Amino acid sequence: MTIQAILLPLFVQVALTFFLVFWLARLRWGLIVRKEVRWQDIALRQKPWPGRAEQIGHSFQNQFELPVLFYVLVLLAILTKKADFIFVVMEWLFAAARVAHAYVHSTSNFVPLRGNFYIAGVTVLSLMWAYFALRILAAPVTGLL
Repeated sequence: MTIQAILLPLFVQVALTFFLVFWLARLRWGLIVRKEVRWQDIALRQKPWPGRAEQIGHSFQNQFELPVLFYVLVLLAILTKKADFIFVVMEWLFAAARVAHAYVHSTSNFVPLRGNFYIAGVTVLSLMWAYFALRILAAPVTGLL
């Protein structure tokens, strides 16, 4: 697989994270400018944000939980040259599940649907790790990198 094919799903996940943080910044800045939230109320990480800003904030924070394992795995797969077609398909499935999860999380926040997308992402990522581990363990021992 080409490096572009391997990294494109990762770029989608990164773009999702930046999209959410810019959306969150715009929401929060508007709340502060309109004086609906005071600077003093957030100085020590208090949680005075109204529901919508809190909702988008949680969606953004969620991008630093499960996706961290995705980032590490993609980097390891590149370094070990174990990212094949099956791996890239699973990357896309994971990225799609994360986008869908963030969409539901930041719109309707319907927990049963959001949960299904989360479970789909966890399942795909765990299969990716198992697939990668099997490919590494099945490879002939060649010494240190």
